[in-house]
Amino acid sequence: MNFIFQKIRELTEINSLSKNEQLIQGILNAIDEKLVSKGEILPSVNAMIKEFGFARETIAKAYKELINRGIIKSTNRLGYFVAIEDTEQILKVALVLFNFDVFQEDLYRNFKEGLGENVHLDIFFHHNNIETFESILSNMKGKYGMYVIAPIPHPKTTELLKSIPTNRLLMIDRYVPVDEEVSYIVQEFEEPAYQAFASLSERIKAFEEIIFFFKPSSAEPIDILKAFKRFLKDFEVKGTVKTTYVPGSVKAGKVYFTINNSELWVIIKDTIAKNLQLGKDVGILSHNDDTVKEIVCNGITTFSVDFGEMGKKAAGFVLDRQKIQEVMPTLLLRRNSL
Repeated sequence: MNFIFQKIRELTEINSLSKNEQLIQGILNAIDEKLVSKGEILPSVNAMIKEFGFARETIAKAYKELINRGIIKSTNRLGYFVAIEDTEQILKVALVLFNFDVFQEDLYRNFKEGLGENVHLDIFFHHNNIETFESILSNMKGKYGMYVIAPIPHPKTTELLKSIPTNRLLMIDRYVPVDEEVSYIVQEFEEPAYQAFASLSERIKAFEEIIFFFKPSSAEPIDILKAFKRFLKDFEVKGTVKTTYVPGSVKAGKVYFTINNSELWVIIKDTIAKNLQLGKDVGILSHNDDTVKEIVCNGITTFSVDFGEMGKKAAGFVLDRQKIQEVMPTLLLRRNSL
C-alpha cells in the first residue's frame, strides 16, 4: 500500500490535477511501474482518507472510474483489487439508436466528440424492431461499461432494459419506465406537438386544410397523432390523417405535415415541379430539425429538440456518472415553409 500512497503523493503538488485525478493517475502510475500487480489489494477508502484527508466521495468516485475502465475490481467486504495490468484499457460504450437519420447523426457526432479519444464507442441500430432490439441487448450484455439506449415503446422493453445495471444505463430520446433511479435525457411528444400546432394555428388557417401523414406501424410517436387530433378539435381547423403521401398529389391550398424525411423531400420536389410557391401556395411542417431543413427552400418550419445538445449531455453523463433525469425542451423553428 505504501507504493500506492507514494505515487499519489508525488502528484499532490501538481495544481493542474484535481484530487480525483491525483488518485486515479497515482494508482495507474503504480501499476505501470510494476509496484503493484494483478490481484493485489488496494488501500481502502478509510485508509485513503487517513493518509490524504480527501473526502470520501472523492476517493469513491476515483475507484468507481477505475472499476468502469476495468482496471480494478471490488469485492464485497474484501475491498478493491488490481484487475489488469494494462492501464491503457479504455471505457467501452454502447450506443443504441433507431436508425441513422440526419438528426440522429447530429446526436452521434456530438456524443462521440464529447466522449473524447479515450473512450471506445460501438453503435447499433434496432430500426424499431423489437426482435432486433432484444438481440442487440442480449449480445452486448456485460461487454460494456456504459449503455446509452434509445428504447422502443413496446411491452417487452422494460424487462429487457432491467437486465442492464441501473448505474450503467442512460435512456435517450424516448422514455420507458424501468426504475426510478435510471438516468434519462428524453423528449416529450404530445404537449410540445400540441403547443407547436397551436402557435402555428393562424398560419395553418390561411390554408384550406392540413394533412398529416402518419404511419401507425412505424417508430412515429402516437402522441403526436393525439396532439394533432386535439388541435383540430380545439381550434376548429380542417384536417385529415393519411398513412402515406402519394407522389405527385401535392395541391395548392394545403399544409402538409410529415415526420418521415423521405416523404418530406418528395413533397418538396413535387411542389417545385408544379411551380407552387412554398409558404404561399403550399405549407409544409416537419418534425425533428437538422441543418438541411434550415437551408432547403429558404427553410422548412419544424418543431424539435436539439439533438446535438442531447448528444453532448449524454457524453457528459458517461464521463462523470452523475445521475440525470431531464426532459429536453421542444423548440418551434419558424421558417419560410409555413
